[in-house]
Amino acid sequence: MDLRLLSIATLLGILCFCSAHDCIKANAQSCGECIQVAEKCGWCTDTDFLKQGESKSARCDELQSLITKGCTKAKIENPRGSTSINKNKPVTNRKKDMAEKLKADQITQIQPQKITLNLRSGEAQTFKLKFKRAEDYPIDLYYLMDLSFSMKDDLENVKNLGTDLMREMKEVTSDFHIGFGSFVEKTVMPYISTTPARLLNPCTSTNNDTCTSPFSYKNVLKLTEDGEEFNSLVSKQQISGNLDSPEGGFDAIMQVAVCGEAIGWRNVTSLLVFSTDAGFHFAGDGKLGGIVLPNDGKCHLENNMYTMSHYYDYPSIAHLVQKLSDNNIQTIFAVTEEFQPVYKELKNLIPKSAVGTLSSNSSNVIKLIIDSYNSLSSEVILENGKLPEGVSITYKSICKNGWVGTGENGRKCSNISIGDEVSFEIAIKSEKCPPEGNSETITIKPLGFTENVEIVLNFICECECSKDGKPLSEMCHNGNGTFECGACRCNEGRIGRLCECSTDEVRTDDLDANCRKDNGTDICSNNGDCVCGTCECKKRENPEERYSRKFCECDNFNCDRSNNKLCGGHGRCECRVCICDANYTGSACDCSLDTSTCLAANKQICNGRGTCECGVCKCTNPKFQGPTCEICPTCPGVCAEHKDCVQCQAFETGEKKDTCKRDCSYFNLIRVKDRDKLPQPADQSYPLSHCKERDANDCWFYYTYAVRNHTEREVYVVDTLECPAGPDIIPIVAGVVAGIVLIGLALLLIWKLLMIIHDRREFAKFEKEKMNAKWDTQENPIYKGPINNFQNPSYGNAGLSHWDDHIY
Repeated sequence: MDLRLLSIATLLGILCFCSAHDCIKANAQSCGECIQVAEKCGWCTDTDFLKQGESKSARCDELQSLITKGCTKAKIENPRGSTSINKNKPVTNRKKDMAEKLKADQITQIQPQKITLNLRSGEAQTFKLKFKRAEDYPIDLYYLMDLSFSMKDDLENVKNLGTDLMREMKEVTSDFHIGFGSFVEKTVMPYISTTPARLLNPCTSTNNDTCTSPFSYKNVLKLTEDGEEFNSLVSKQQISGNLDSPEGGFDAIMQVAVCGEAIGWRNVTSLLVFSTDAGFHFAGDGKLGGIVLPNDGKCHLENNMYTMSHYYDYPSIAHLVQKLSDNNIQTIFAVTEEFQPVYKELKNLIPKSAVGTLSSNSSNVIKLIIDSYNSLSSEVILENGKLPEGVSITYKSICKNGWVGTGENGRKCSNISIGDEVSFEIAIKSEKCPPEGNSETITIKPLGFTENVEIVLNFICECECSKDGKPLSEMCHNGNGTFECGACRCNEGRIGRLCECSTDEVRTDDLDANCRKDNGTDICSNNGDCVCGTCECKKRENPEERYSRKFCECDNFNCDRSNNKLCGGHGRCECRVCICDANYTGSACDCSLDTSTCLAANKQICNGRGTCECGVCKCTNPKFQGPTCEICPTCPGVCAEHKDCVQCQAFETGEKKDTCKRDCSYFNLIRVKDRDKLPQPADQSYPLSHCKERDANDCWFYYTYAVRNHTEREVYVVDTLECPAGPDIIPIVAGVVAGIVLIGLALLLIWKLLMIIHDRREFAKFEKEKMNAKWDTQENPIYKGPINNFQNPSYGNAGLSHWDDHIY
């Protein structure tokens, strides 16, 4: 949010800067020229306003800037625009069942009816229009039908349209007129066949049907309130035919729109129902038949027939839009499903028009008309006439249920029922005066309605003071100008502040010599132009920056700066020297004489330990520092400094109890019962310190220290010490013993738990090894069996017998 506000403030600052800049940059030579530059530009009429070196255009500036330069409000010419209502007839509250029937011209649906605006360049004038849809408002409906051969079955259903539609429309209005017209195509090749037989009966090759001769447009029935007459005449109509698919409906629409007297249009709600099952020709298509002249938008009916279809091309869509709007005609396109996309695009180009889907035989035409009328009448769209050059208009709508529209949506309100009231806020602004300054008149009207609002525009192109101007005034160098609004408006061929020079003698050596300071070489100090021997100083991009004096040698922007601000923001720059505001001094006005910023907490300037220079303390005692020389990192605090003396006087204890009378008699001691009785800083007009200190026995004592009138020291002390209570031995011993026992038990439990975990791990390891062991059945290598076998080597020979005998 802060960033948003900063952005808005910056933008407003830029806009204000640009406005003032425009006033000066315009180089206005008269009050009339000045007020046409911008809304915020004013003209100072004070004859003594201009300073040396300033031109007449310096009188034209933003209002606040003129006041700052010394022009009083009473001397500033700043005309404002205004709005006045000339005709303000209230909207009509009419009911359908009222006995008294009003004529259309007696019904008012828009208010006010005439307004006069006095416009100042750049200043918008805003006014409000009210619109209320009247009940039982008269309606004219003209049914324009395509009678090409494809619409044969549709014609049968339209023959009873008059009485049926009359009956339905009685629910909407008691004053309803209906008319009928038909169209086919231009009566030239290649749109129709021009052979004699086909001209008599274009349908000879189609089931032997009999058709009427082709025609462009025929006004069959002027608008009437007789539904039976409508049925009678329509029933006599015959289908015709043509060669190409698109029809010449635009020719017919143009004639219906511009032939108001022949059609019978009244100054009421006018509806045109356009019924077809085909597309349309438009401007340029006439070239196919050798027709190149653009449609002239005029009525060419003779004996209710359009006679110039072979001479003028089809109208353009824009031409139709203009004529329909000029004659307040709302169009309903009743077309078949096949051509819905084409006519919906056309609807977007024609304001206050609607498109309905026509059944193949037009059986739903009444419902289509009723629905389309309700749709059209439920929307109001404002339209203004051509605006003069330099004039703009904006709309804001306040519609039903509080809906607000802006931009293009500000022109319209939708879903309006009979009796609903809506309003529009309209702002008109002029950027410049017309060449002759004459009044202009424009109109604003709701599309499709006959009523409008007339707006007269008067342009403020001159100041009131110009009426008192004195032509050929002696104040303008022998009558070479008109003295008006505090300045001379020079005659043609004369220039200068007092019209003292001719344009032929603007630059001569003799005159230039008067613009050189001290006979130097620089003309107007290179900061201006020599006009008629007088320096006119140049203007800067920043309107607040100016050159001045006789030779433009001075300015108000080249002074010393501080913190990137001219004159430190505390003075004004005059001829490159800062003129400081009160309580400021120095070349850049950056030295404040105000000592309030140097006051310490004890109300002394710089705590009595320094001097105040330009609003900043310069500490003279090197031990002290800080903005007010109150900080001493190596000094004891107030409480610690007086602790021993307060202790010895109040409780006869502490390090100074033996020298108390000698060392501690510099303050008055006042005893109080409890801490609530001690003085509070808010209740005193002098600095007060609250202290809390502890003695050798760990007892706390409380006191305050203050200095009255810069000399009288005063100490308030609570006469009761807060000593901590002694320890209770039994709970301590019991706690220690219980703690030891609990710790022992905890250690035993932990040891037992660890042993259980260890045994379980070892047993699990044993079980695992047991399952993984492999037992073999090999012999023991040190085992010796009980049986030995020997073989007698002499067995089977003599030797053996000898051996045996030897053994035995």
